[in-house]
Amino acid sequence: MASVQKRVRNGRVTYRVRYRDPAGRQRSQVFTRRADAQRFLSETENAKLKGTWTDPALGRVRFGEWLAEWWATTTNLRPSTAARDEDYFRLYIGPRFAGMPLAGISQRDVRAWVAELSARGLAPATVQKAYQLLGKVMGAAVDAGMLAQSPCRRVPLPKVERQEMRFLTPTQVAELADAIHARYRALVLVGAYGGLRIGELAGLRRRRVDLLHGMVEVAEILTEVRGELFVGPPKTRAGRRRVGLPQEVTRELARHLGTPGGPDELVFTAPYGGPLRVNGFRARVWRPATRAVGLDGLRIHDLRHTAVALWIAAGANLKEVSTRAGHASVSFTLDRYGHLFPEADEALRTRLDAFYVAGGQTSGGTVVELPR
Repeated sequence: MASVQKRVRNGRVTYRVRYRDPAGRQRSQVFTRRADAQRFLSETENAKLKGTWTDPALGRVRFGEWLAEWWATTTNLRPSTAARDEDYFRLYIGPRFAGMPLAGISQRDVRAWVAELSARGLAPATVQKAYQLLGKVMGAAVDAGMLAQSPCRRVPLPKVERQEMRFLTPTQVAELADAIHARYRALVLVGAYGGLRIGELAGLRRRRVDLLHGMVEVAEILTEVRGELFVGPPKTRAGRRRVGLPQEVTRELARHLGTPGGPDELVFTAPYGGPLRVNGFRARVWRPATRAVGLDGLRIHDLRHTAVALWIAAGANLKEVSTRAGHASVSFTLDRYGHLFPEADEALRTRLDAFYVAGGQTSGGTVVELPR
């Protein structure tokens, strides 16, 4: 039976709590006050009944030690994601928590840490990501029975102001395609009308291009992490997709491919051959071209935003846009690009009016003035 025993040694009074853990092992802990001992005993028995009891010894494991163990068992991370997370742990999380025992990290500590990161001038998105990673590690400690609950709960986070998207007009797309090195003219057009990300463009192989039907299949992406190139599948199942291109863009792509090549050859390569390294391409090719046509500051990813805007302007609905863009859900598309659809709705209503007139419908009653 659990009990609190008073002990007197050399004139010093202590109170020893004796109890059995859920596995039946005898355990004890000593306190200097009876009230603390009784409270510990009550909390321990309640935790055992609720199934939330954790071994106090596990809570004394330092965060840095648990992080190393957790990281060693974390699988299926993309190389770019793993590199990014390692940087977050090294720069933001480890310096604050590595030497602390898991049970010693309180919600107040996490709250103060978040405020400290914000005060240092870190971007709100960076603070949120660091907090999410800390939450993953602490949540895993809870799952492993090392903590009763995570300290990452109800912590106010800085608001992320979404960066304003930039869209090009068809004229601007044409000007950029003319200004960039001829080797990458087709890349600009496929990006601006097909909506492929730069990693998808860099990883596109000849066998994924169907010139007869004007289709490209997105099945591999090429990324560069700390100077090393990696080829892998898209992040999500929706990311693997077939995208139709306008006829003129298909003709440009056919001219770019020129003579037949091997099916596994990359469609877009570095200036002297080999895989396209995005950082070098951005510095040596992209930025000079954008500056030349007055689009300084334009990101490569803005070609993808441009494609979505053009699809919507052409009358594509939410589902069509989501599928072509490879978004995981229609709700994401609506959240990201929903503000572009009012113009599409107006165009739709105009077409419906045309159907009405074509049907020979006439007003058959009293004319009613519409509210202004």
